[in-house]
Amino acid sequence: MKKPDSLGPFLAIRTEREYDGAVERLNVLVDEVGDHRKDPRYRLIETLSVLIEAYDREHQRLPEASGIEVLRFLMEQHGLTQGDLPEVGSQGVVSEVIRGCRRLNVRQIQALAARFGVDPGVFIDAGRRVSRHRSERVIQ
Repeated sequence: MKKPDSLGPFLAIRTEREYDGAVERLNVLVDEVGDHRKDPRYRLIETLSVLIEAYDREHQRLPEASGIEVLRFLMEQHGLTQGDLPEVGSQGVVSEVIRGCRRLNVRQIQALAARFGVDPGVFIDAGRRVSRHRSERVIQ
């Protein structure tokens, strides 16, 4: 990898080319500075990291996923079964949530968010996909 000529800070990253340059500069700095916080270049590492993250947030959209899809994904990633989620309820309750027949309530959402370390909002839309043919079982 070619070492950039200048390590001056960016004020903003506006294009993909500037983004690539910032990432390259950050990689070079991390290789040279490491985690030595007393090195004056460490502040540039922090600055570039913030700018790169801001650009990513604005330009790298995450795919849309329902709360149920997020829950399924987290269960898979953590190797959990329906019986491993007492925060939601019994295995039967979890099954109904996963199938879209039952909504998560506020307590369940908060417990799941705490367990997985995610924003509670990722589970909020789970209730909007509840099957209407079993509405008598939907928690309002």
